[in-house]
Amino acid sequence: MKRVLVIGSGGREHTLVWKIKQSPQVEKIYCAPGNAGTALDGENVNVPVAAPFAVLAEWAKRERIDLTVVGPEQPLVDGLADVFAARGLRVFGPVAAAARIEGSKCFAKEIMTAAGIPTGAAERFKSSAEAIDYIHTRTTPIVVKADGLAAGKGVSICPDYRTAEHAIREALDLGRFGSAGKTVLIEEYLDGEEASILAVVGGGKLVCLPASQDHKRACDGDQGPNTGGMGAYSPAPVVTPEMEQRIIEEILESTVAELARRGIPYCGVLYAGLMITADGPKVIEYNCRFGDPETQAVLPRVKTDLVEMLEAAIDGDLDSISLEIDPRPAVCVVVASGGYPESYEKGKIIRGLELAGDMRDVVVFHAGTKMDKGKVVTSGGRVLGVTGLGNNIQQAVDTAYQGVRKISFEKMFYRKDIAHRALARVEA
Repeated sequence: MKRVLVIGSGGREHTLVWKIKQSPQVEKIYCAPGNAGTALDGENVNVPVAAPFAVLAEWAKRERIDLTVVGPEQPLVDGLADVFAARGLRVFGPVAAAARIEGSKCFAKEIMTAAGIPTGAAERFKSSAEAIDYIHTRTTPIVVKADGLAAGKGVSICPDYRTAEHAIREALDLGRFGSAGKTVLIEEYLDGEEASILAVVGGGKLVCLPASQDHKRACDGDQGPNTGGMGAYSPAPVVTPEMEQRIIEEILESTVAELARRGIPYCGVLYAGLMITADGPKVIEYNCRFGDPETQAVLPRVKTDLVEMLEAAIDGDLDSISLEIDPRPAVCVVVASGGYPESYEKGKIIRGLELAGDMRDVVVFHAGTKMDKGKVVTSGGRVLGVTGLGNNIQQAVDTAYQGVRKISFEKMFYRKDIAHRALARVEA
């Protein structure tokens, strides 16, 4: 029987803990630092998860952890997997050299270009004057990206030159993103419909999980500021079986092969953020971990033992995995604190969690929550992810929102139109 450690504290990590708990191979699950939800499905541990990771690794050795699953990107980019592997600990998550595919947008673009992967044309700049000169040789809209990790706020889709100039100066001259914005990538704007693909990778092989679609904007109708994600659904109808096969062959396998050619083995989730254009799938960005909130819509549909799959990736034995998927669609609605993604208040008592959790085909995943004097209270911007399953996309939407309406806390808000593109396709 295995003892498993999940790193992180958000909705993705609660989903991982919830799914890992279902494995008959698992005896005990820890989450560091976790939230109020992971404390229900596992045991939270107060161990530092910041680099240099020695304390965390020693704790894992002492507690005889058989498998560590890393949720967030920052520890991976900072080398957590390297430190654990050096101590003989089994870890699912790429080493720092591979995690650069998310940690540096310029590196990711270099990999894509070398491998001939379809993506937008781009150039990198350290000088704002040179970057501004360059954008005037291109058409708008145009995309300005900070090279490094910027908590999801480093990408600006600019409808005109003035907006693009402002984004360039904010990053390069005003230091809005700190060291993450010392280099910017100026990228071609891609037109189409977005989709996300999560692939479990190891030993040069991969298992592609069902496609999903995230909703980045804070408000209905895809209006308002960008967020970490206000909801997701799976499957994404824009990714047909034929399109998925193209994504696997032209994008995912080519990326893993190019990294291997450079002596960089990849073990972990490779997340492709895609634009499905008139010319086919093109990569917008790569992430080196499970998506959030995509994981909350995808993993409830995965029937295959997740621990078995992750262990096979580490052992380079993914060919042995037979992926079984629940055909029912899943829809995750994120419930957020008023004011998110800007300033918001914390410590609001959350009511109705048991009512929602007791509903059939509803799972409530905690994100920004903690226990305070025996009550579950808000502790972040994205507070909960309420996932509903149904026989069709409309049923899944209805089930998720029925669950959401059982829950209340002061100033809570959520989008009312999650999965609107899928519903529009059904109507059409």
